[in-house]
Amino acid sequence: MKKVLIVLGGIVGVFVVLIAGFGFYITRGLKEGQKIVVGEFDVSHLEDGVYNGKYSNGRFSNQVSVTVKDKKITDIAVVKSVTFERPELTGELFADIVKKQSSDVDAMSGATVTRNAYLKAIENAIGKQ
Repeated sequence: MKKVLIVLGGIVGVFVVLIAGFGFYITRGLKEGQKIVVGEFDVSHLEDGVYNGKYSNGRFSNQVSVTVKDKKITDIAVVKSVTFERPELTGELFADIVKKQSSDVDAMSGATVTRNAYLKAIENAIGKQ
């Protein structure tokens, strides 16, 4: 009987550690991501081409490629997505940016940090030139 309780206690202990680790992973970078400041996108100085940028912060790390043609953003593609990607929201975000040619796009319910992380990666792609 004691051996069964020891084994069960060990199993419960492993689950507690796994759940705590998952909780740490899922929230890592969340506070910093809410405070991300993104400047206005300026591609007027860029030649036609594809520019790569990334943002690194926990599960919100990502990498994008931004296509510029005739001094306008014409396409944005995900090279490396954030963990727990929601492609429909990412597609909507990128379409809004291309349409408005601006980082001033609407917030996405339940995906504010993901939105900010992608905006920062885009800013890093076009701003480092």
